[in-house]
Amino acid sequence: MQITPQDVLIVVDLQNDFCLGGALAVADGDAVIDVIHRVAPKFEHIVQTQDWHPAGHSSFASVYAGRQPYEQIKLCYGMQTLWPDHSVQGSRGAEFNPALHLPQVELILRKGFRSHIDSYSAFFENDRVTPTGLAGYLQERKLTRIFLAGLAYDFCVGYSALDARWLGFEAVILHDGCRAINLGDSVAKIEAEFAAAGVAVIESAEL
Repeated sequence: MQITPQDVLIVVDLQNDFCLGGALAVADGDAVIDVIHRVAPKFEHIVQTQDWHPAGHSSFASVYAGRQPYEQIKLCYGMQTLWPDHSVQGSRGAEFNPALHLPQVELILRKGFRSHIDSYSAFFENDRVTPTGLAGYLQERKLTRIFLAGLAYDFCVGYSALDARWLGFEAVILHDGCRAINLGDSVAKIEAEFAAAGVAVIESAEL
């Protein structure tokens, strides 16, 4: 697959809390860094996303008496998975993994900073209405095809890819550049959505 100047690599949430030893560590999550370092030089444009929650965020299980991480509750915008406290603004857990070295990144997009609503996708909050501004940024720069890598495949990476397709972008996930949380049937469910939406899933060696 040939990379062009209209392509952008989006590196999703490669932060300490999602890596080894983190508050919401994704199994083998650190392994994606080598893949990202290998493919990054192929891209003229790179964006990073950063989960950026205030303390006491509404997606944290600790906010609700008697609730445990990975339970689901209904909030005003729909069902929400509850998570361990993670990516709290200003904390070490919210910082990017220090092994990640991408000095050529053009934009760092913070998401999840509204206390009452979670944000998996790089494009919309979980209400599926409130935009992050990323779509406009990419459209103004005439970037039309999005490649995604990072954490986690079945949540923030996957939701970003689906929203990219809904907004009219081509979306390609680098499978070996991601790792999944695999909560229940989350991987199978989102891969069915990829197939329906036209999200391509490839290995980095195909670039």
